[in-house]
Amino acid sequence: MIRALGMMSGTSLDGVDAALIETDGERIAGLGASAYRAYDPAEAELLHDALGRWPGETGVAEAAELSVRAHAALAAEFPQAQVIGYHGQTLAHDPGGRGTHQAGSGAALARLTRRRVVWDFRTEDVRQGGQGAPLAPFFHWALADWARRNGALSEAPVVFLNLGGVGNLTWVDPEAKGPLDGCLAFDTGPANAPINDLMRARGLGGHDEGGRLAAAGNADPDIVAKFLRHPYFARRPPKSLDRDAFARLGHDVAALSDRDAAATLVAALAGSVAAGLAHLPAMPGRVLVCGGGRHNGAIMQALAQALPCAVDPVEAVGLDGDMLEAQAFGWLAVRVLRGLPTSGPRTTGAPGPVCGGRISTPLRAG
Repeated sequence: MIRALGMMSGTSLDGVDAALIETDGERIAGLGASAYRAYDPAEAELLHDALGRWPGETGVAEAAELSVRAHAALAAEFPQAQVIGYHGQTLAHDPGGRGTHQAGSGAALARLTRRRVVWDFRTEDVRQGGQGAPLAPFFHWALADWARRNGALSEAPVVFLNLGGVGNLTWVDPEAKGPLDGCLAFDTGPANAPINDLMRARGLGGHDEGGRLAAAGNADPDIVAKFLRHPYFARRPPKSLDRDAFARLGHDVAALSDRDAAATLVAALAGSVAAGLAHLPAMPGRVLVCGGGRHNGAIMQALAQALPCAVDPVEAVGLDGDMLEAQAFGWLAVRVLRGLPTSGPRTTGAPGPVCGGRISTPLRAG
């Protein structure tokens, strides 16, 4: 077993998560300590300004340097980690065109932390014809196995729903022998990103704390219906999205009051997840929600009303929903070290199993 530190900074641009995990890249032996480093307003603005940009464009080098520096500072709190899984900061994602862009050099992070760093997890999947996202599904399969071994989860299909900037789900088949056959995964639609952007644009802060603003508003059914007619929702998975793929939604709510705009974005989120469940091989007995969206009471209530199964935060089965994606990249880092697949046809649409990721050591910039 290897002690790995997974590190993740999502498209919600709130900060860096770090979490220890002990694993052989297949089974989870233990879930360890975690920590969080928030981006201050200036840092968040720097990253926000670089969204949608590619290497060499204005602001990208500064965003990459900030990402490495912030991750290195947090990694210093975990001297026991034998390897670091570093996701980097996604700035652009266009798997059918220019590829995928996560700013931040794992080689630079390896030099700063003096430890091996596994990074650039998505590029190889895209190179082989996959979507490059989502990448947590194989880890979700391992989590379901862990929860069942600990008596916290029944032997029935379960969905892990991650609500970060973009929403993605993983359907886990308990009868499968491994993640290649046991997962179906795809991005469901925009999640926290439009809500956070709305709050920022209207000077209301970085996010809707607890969903209180949305809970006080009324969703515009015409805007939600128009949103759900987008062809993406009828497309069969696997499929993935860029953070700003539905930027039009923000324009559509611009004339609404603050609370009605927030309520409309929440209703759109719930509707997109419900549309996603229609693509699954079998309806899950339970949807376990992770990511920042589960702290939004309006989102959780909307999901409970829109979905035909139980909806719970992942804490209901003993997991930490704030740290699942960080843990995932620690687990994936160990898989890369062992040459095991990190994605496949049913998660990213790649033609076969893919072992993505690059390995950098402190003395060799790989």
